[in-house]
Amino acid sequence: MNDVMAKINLKKLYSNKLKKRTNRNIAVDIILAVLLGLFGLFSLWPLVLITNNAFKPLNEIFLFPPRLFVHNPTLNNFRDLGVIMGNSWVPVSRYIFNTLFITFLGTLGIVIVSSMAAYPLAKYTFPGSKVMSKLVVYALMFNSTVTVIPNYIIISRIGLVDTHWALILPALSGTLGLFLMKNFIVQIPDSMLEAAKIDGANEYKTYWTIIMPLSKPAWITLIIFTFQGLWGATGGTFIYTEKLKPLNFALMQIIQAGIARTGVAGAVALLLLLVPIIVFIVSQSNVIETMASTGIKG
Repeated sequence: MNDVMAKINLKKLYSNKLKKRTNRNIAVDIILAVLLGLFGLFSLWPLVLITNNAFKPLNEIFLFPPRLFVHNPTLNNFRDLGVIMGNSWVPVSRYIFNTLFITFLGTLGIVIVSSMAAYPLAKYTFPGSKVMSKLVVYALMFNSTVTVIPNYIIISRIGLVDTHWALILPALSGTLGLFLMKNFIVQIPDSMLEAAKIDGANEYKTYWTIIMPLSKPAWITLIIFTFQGLWGATGGTFIYTEKLKPLNFALMQIIQAGIARTGVAGAVALLLLLVPIIVFIVSQSNVIETMASTGIKG
């Protein structure tokens, strides 16, 4: 009888603790959800502001205190942008081609270079491999502005100033891509590589058939980061010929004409922001997986 009562008391005690824990977890979850919601709204604020400014007429743009949401939306800002670009002596299609050429080649190149360099660094031990791995991590600490002058000297010495390659080649030497790919490739089981070798696959076949498919989240994340960087490049430091300049430079020149083009500046900001946001939304699941696997937290 005493044993039965003891078991009943233990069940009641466990049940009470479980209820308290459940109630506590629900309360914590609600608090976290509210906090995340507030941070999410705070993060969306610039995007909402840019979107509304693109459709505001001039009389609403210069209101004080400023108004967040547009009351009388208009497309005049986009029409004015089209007229200005249409009157340029360099066709808009040329600016678009320059941007696409730089972005495509730079993004493709860094994925290939970073993945091919990360493969032996992650899966093989050779003299200096540990030192190289540490140098890759240390290089991440340097801001891109630190390397502006060395980059210009190197590009100038090899005669690539005022060409598209002046923007593409520095992008290929970025250490972030090597860091992402290396830390992701390390997690691929060595048994899969050994099985491929037993089947007669050489290193290049192993790279294309095993390493690249299994590291898809890493190189998609690298594509997003590189795309955003090259899409927003102006080429002002390296490119001086007007017909070689990217679209971003042409749009920046337009909005520097004065206060009368404030509405056009809102349209330009929205257009420049729209493409990277779409690319990120489409691939955000791969970005999250890569950050969780490589240890990068933001």
